[in-house]
Amino acid sequence: MTAAGPMRVIIDTDPGLDDAVAILHALNTPALAVEAVTAVAGNIGIATTTRNVGGLLAAMGRGDIPYAAGAAGPLAGDGRTEVAIHGADGLGGVPLPPAWVPPDSRSAMALMDAHLRAAPAGSLCILALGPLTNLAHLANEAPVAYARIGRIIAMGGTIDEPGNAGRFAEFNMAADPLAARMVLCGPVPVTLIPLDVTRRLRATPEDLDRLAAFGTPAATLAANLIRAYFAGHAERSSRPLHDPCVMLMAVAPALFGTERLRLTVDCDAHPGRLVQVPHGAEINVALRINAGQALDRLWQGLGAAA
Repeated sequence: MTAAGPMRVIIDTDPGLDDAVAILHALNTPALAVEAVTAVAGNIGIATTTRNVGGLLAAMGRGDIPYAAGAAGPLAGDGRTEVAIHGADGLGGVPLPPAWVPPDSRSAMALMDAHLRAAPAGSLCILALGPLTNLAHLANEAPVAYARIGRIIAMGGTIDEPGNAGRFAEFNMAADPLAARMVLCGPVPVTLIPLDVTRRLRATPEDLDRLAAFGTPAATLAANLIRAYFAGHAERSSRPLHDPCVMLMAVAPALFGTERLRLTVDCDAHPGRLVQVPHGAEINVALRINAGQALDRLWQGLGAAA
């Protein structure tokens, strides 16, 4: 929260276990004012990601926040999914209540357009947790509204870490490399949080006991979701929390160390690979994190009483 009040945001997301935890944190912290949530295909198909958004809003008693379905696939080529990690429902079998209200009748892009035009220029930020397809469509279809975005904070890419969608690419970038290139090279400032950082923010089963002990709806549900993240990976001592890093960057940027890198996105040889080039777009990239303090801040945000 700033002296002027909470940061006004739209969340663009493909929930997804770690997306869901990030959304719960955003909805439970007074430092963020969530004005809309837009769904995109990514971890799972668009019908499921949209339903999960509605269920997460209902779980937090936020039927007042509009949400809408966006792109069902990338700008070009075939889509990807991560069913093996997130399960057929995207949430590892963790149940959510039914949505209080149906999705907005407008598309995700139309919903973002309306909110951006109604808000003062630069006052709304986009917290992007999935493939950047919705934002690329918005840039193409409503460039005036797109240019009114204050900044985009996105989870995606990798600089020095091995990829999780092939050797060189991270899933969100690989799921729609053309959209990623458009957004990173576009007119809106981007802060990118790659695997180099998100793999450092990890939760152990003991951490989840500490989270669940808060007893709030957000903490209880988040703990259950992260426990589901261990399913099929019982041999692992911890699991990474990728997308919550976006919310932490928004509310506590001092937890991160960033550098300005000139980047483009490979759409050919290794789709989704981030490439440093002299003529690339200048992107603010998180390369370091105080992981212990970040986990404490995430748990505190989920455990705060409403």
